[in-house]
Amino acid sequence: MKFLVSKGDITTMKVDAIVNAANTSLLGGSGVDGAIHKAGGNAILEACMVIRNKQGGCKVGEAVITTAGNLPSKYVIHTVGPVWNGDKEEKKQLLASCYNNCLQLAEKHQLKSIAFPNISTGIYGFPKKEAAQITIDTVQKFSAKNLEEITFVCFDEENYKLYKQLLK
Repeated sequence: MKFLVSKGDITTMKVDAIVNAANTSLLGGSGVDGAIHKAGGNAILEACMVIRNKQGGCKVGEAVITTAGNLPSKYVIHTVGPVWNGDKEEKKQLLASCYNNCLQLAEKHQLKSIAFPNISTGIYGFPKKEAAQITIDTVQKFSAKNLEEITFVCFDEENYKLYKQLLK
C-alpha cells in the first residue's frame, strides 16, 4: 500500500472513498462532517437517514458507508471518533477501531483508494501527536487485498507535519 499526506480539503479528493469524522446521529455537524454533508448534497443525508432508521445511527468506533452524492469520490465512509476525556486507553482503542472499521468497509467494497481526515483531533480534543501515531500504526498493520492507496488529508499544518514525519 502507498501512503500519501495532503494538506487541504477532503471534499475535493478524487478517491474511491473519503472518510467522514461523523457524529453518532449521522445527520451532519460541524468541521469535516458539516463540510462533507454540504459539499455532497442531500443524497448523503438521505442515505444516512436510511441507516439511522435501520440501526439507529453509528456507535463510536464503528463505520458505515454511503453514496458520495455530489463529491468527486464514489463513497463516503462515516465513522464516529471518540471524545478525548476520561479513560484514555479506551479512547485510543476506539480511535484505532475507527480506522480498522473504515478499512474493512473499503475492502468489503473492493475499493482501491481512501482518504482519511484527522479523526477526533478537532472539537473532540484527541491529542494530535497520539492520534497520528495510532492512525499510522493501525493502517500499517492492516492487511489489504484491494486497497492500494491511503491518503491522510490534514486540515491544519500541525497534523500535516506530524503525518509527514511519521511516514518518513
